[in-house]
Formats: sequence, C-alpha cells, structure tokens
Amino acid sequence: MKVIIAKIAQQEFNDAKDFYEIEQPGLGLRFETEIKKSILRIKKHPSAWPIEYNEVHRYLIHKFPYKILYSIQNKIIIILAFAHQHRKPEYWIDRLKQ
Repeated sequence: MKVIIAKIAQQEFNDAKDFYEIEQPGLGLRFETEIKKSILRIKKHPSAWPIEYNEVHRYLIHKFPYKILYSIQNKIIIILAFAHQHRKPEYWIDRLKQ
C-alpha cells in the first residue's frame, strides 16, 4: 500500500524530531527510526490497529508519547497526524474535512 503523509503531519514530525534532538543529541534520530518502523508496520497491516475516531486508526509509537493517526482510502494510507498523546487530544479532527 502507498503511504501519503499530510503536509501538516510532516511538519508535526519535523517539529517533534527537532525538539528531541535539542533535548538530547541522537534522540531525534531515535524518534525518526521509531516513526519509520511504525509506518512499515502500518503498511504491512493497515487495519490491525484500533479506530480512534470515525475511520481514523491509531498506532501508538513505542518509546515515545506519540501516536500516528491515519486513514485508509482507496488502498492508500493517509497519515493525518503525528500527535502527542498528552496534548490537545482531538485537535487533528478538523483535518478530516480537508
């Protein structure tokens, strides 16, 4: 399956990676590695993870307090958000309209 990352989600990822790198050198790379592994798992088994809201699935990132929120549309996985699990829980819902 093809994966598309929404521009705003890509920015969230970049911001989180930069934050972790500032906090501790090398931690940003570890975050990026976990995200890449997670996306590969989602690609292999897109329907395996629970629904968070409507048709949006939630994948919890290992070792970091983030989740990937994604939708499956026409055999394409669309990543809507790389969301911190403890901040503004439903901020990303407006993205469904886009």
